[in-house]
Amino acid sequence: MKKTVPVIAAIFLVSVLYILSGQENRPVSPAGSASTAGSSSTAGSGSLSIVESDPGSIPDYSGEDYIVLNNGLPCFDQWDLENITGEHYSDLDGLGRCGCAYALLDRSMMPTQKREDIGHIKPSGWKQRKYEGLVDADPPFLYNRSHLIARALAGEEANEKNLITGTRYMNATTMLYWEEMVMRYIEDTNNHVLYRITPYFKDDELLARGVEMEAYSVEDDGRLCYHVFVYNIQPGIRLDYRTGYNERER
Repeated sequence: MKKTVPVIAAIFLVSVLYILSGQENRPVSPAGSASTAGSSSTAGSGSLSIVESDPGSIPDYSGEDYIVLNNGLPCFDQWDLENITGEHYSDLDGLGRCGCAYALLDRSMMPTQKREDIGHIKPSGWKQRKYEGLVDADPPFLYNRSHLIARALAGEEANEKNLITGTRYMNATTMLYWEEMVMRYIEDTNNHVLYRITPYFKDDELLARGVEMEAYSVEDDGRLCYHVFVYNIQPGIRLDYRTGYNERER
């Protein structure tokens, strides 16, 4: 089984470099000109995530829980910084899969009510199963209904456009760290964070290979700034991304 301590240590080092450096890391615009956020798009004027503009450049999982993209700089452009407000979620595609979700986050969007039940949502690739001794949960279910934009950041509950099938490991270990980084920053500063999460579904697969995560703090020109791809994996378990089927590794 993969050890998590070195992973968290590596993530912490990256976060220190980006958050505490105090450098003005202006975002870099990728090749591309239109957002694909479905009915809530940026009217064809915003940037594209790498998953949207060049999905073939995302490498297959090779043992690392996450990789840094674009030297850690988000793909946001000046239009995004000046025009994006609120939350935006893609319509589900013909296979029932989520697309890009993005928002300009601030403290007022954080939830103040008790968590609602989301158990009736069945995202694409939902083939649930328990794994005693392999999944750190009680009960040890493999899959979580993983929010693209975390509930703690925007208060979204049973929004099917914001929930994908994610492993417990991705949802509660690797993704969570980056989400909490944004949450702590907003709570400490009351500043805004431009934030985008893009799930990567390869071809017609129903289970996402992972999620691209971008964050950029606005008022201080990117004191909080990261761009990573987090893999949707669970140590010790083999996943069939075509269907979501899963089994113990042999």
